Amino acid sequence: MKTIVVIPTYNEAVNIVSLIKEIQKLNCRELEIVVVDDNSPDGTWKLVEQLQKKNKGIHLIRRNNQRGRGSAGIEGFKYALERGADYIVEMDADFSHDPKYLPALINKLQEADMVLGSRAVKEGSDNDRPLRRRLLTKGANMYIRWMLGVNVRDCNSGYRAYRRKVLETIDVEKIRAKGPEIVQEILYKAHLSGFKIAEIPIAFIERRKGSSKLGMRHLYRGYIAVLKLRLLHFFGKI
Repeated sequence: MKTIVVIPTYNEAVNIVSLIKEIQKLNCRELEIVVVDDNSPDGTWKLVEQLQKKNKGIHLIRRNNQRGRGSAGIEGFKYALERGADYIVEMDADFSHDPKYLPALINKLQEADMVLGSRAVKEGSDNDRPLRRRLLTKGANMYIRWMLGVNVRDCNSGYRAYRRKVLETIDVEKIRAKGPEIVQEILYKAHLSGFKIAEIPIAFIERRKGSSKLGMRHLYRGYIAVLKLRLLHFFGKI
């Protein structure tokens, strides 16, 4: 089974080379990596280009005129599907998503259609983050479960694995989200399509290098996006 790992990036030069090397050390069979970079001023794409010359399993999509976590994810998903991936994994580039969990995510797809790396199930954790951030995450998860009716503990997890039929069925071309709220949109559409969604425990680690691109503005946008999704479904738009 061919697996492609999609990694959206913006200014992750301090992390991307180490991350790719850690993924390659896992020696997962038939695994490729595609980095979707929004023309990072720090030269993230240049580093990936150098690695790409030495390894045919590394791919780069350099986006000159677009920015956004959601649209970058869509580009990566489309690329993975075009290259014939059976499984598609998405993860962040800042090591908050530890590569060591990749084999478990992929293996879990033997019994589920979509698998989340979860901080909120037994043996999962995000104790590395400040208490205020942890409480905000718990509140957001309660809100999302209530609004969307999904039986998932960590609705905000961006560390995920999909069978290709999930992304084909929900049609990535029709995803509306352009930012981090893409994770809620895909989760909800997969839920509405009747796919089996599972979670495996992970320890979420606060980034050690570089600066976070997420802030309170993104959190509020996420709340609004969830409300919009519920209304769109109510009116038969999704």
